[in-house]
Amino acid sequence: MKIEVRRRKSTDASTLSEWFVDGVFECYGIEDVVRPAGVKIHGKTAIPPGEYQVEVTFSNRFQKPLPLLVNVPGFEGVRIHPGNTAADTEGCLLPGTGAGRDVVTNSRVAFDKLFRKIQAAKGRISILIK
Repeated sequence: MKIEVRRRKSTDASTLSEWFVDGVFECYGIEDVVRPAGVKIHGKTAIPPGEYQVEVTFSNRFQKPLPLLVNVPGFEGVRIHPGNTAADTEGCLLPGTGAGRDVVTNSRVAFDKLFRKIQAAKGRISILIK
């Protein structure tokens, strides 16, 4: 299974994106601001573009299994989880069924649908951020 995140231009508050699963549109997404290479503000910077393996592991913070992006340079604990604005993330990726300026909507609905696909996936799961 391959998730592709196509980022749009960042605002001062967030970065919106469109997500595709195996080439088919899945949902919108929101994350922190994309900053120039080498610039990182803790809890307010999007992860670097690239391809990462995704594993479902137990999150101590959320107290349940969630998708985890593995080996993200300069970041730890990057997950996919519900949330509607960049204030709901510290580098994680948040899905939503709709998108507006600095917000995604119905995040829990979008997450649940995507998470079912992730759990059902056989073999490697990867996410490409571009």
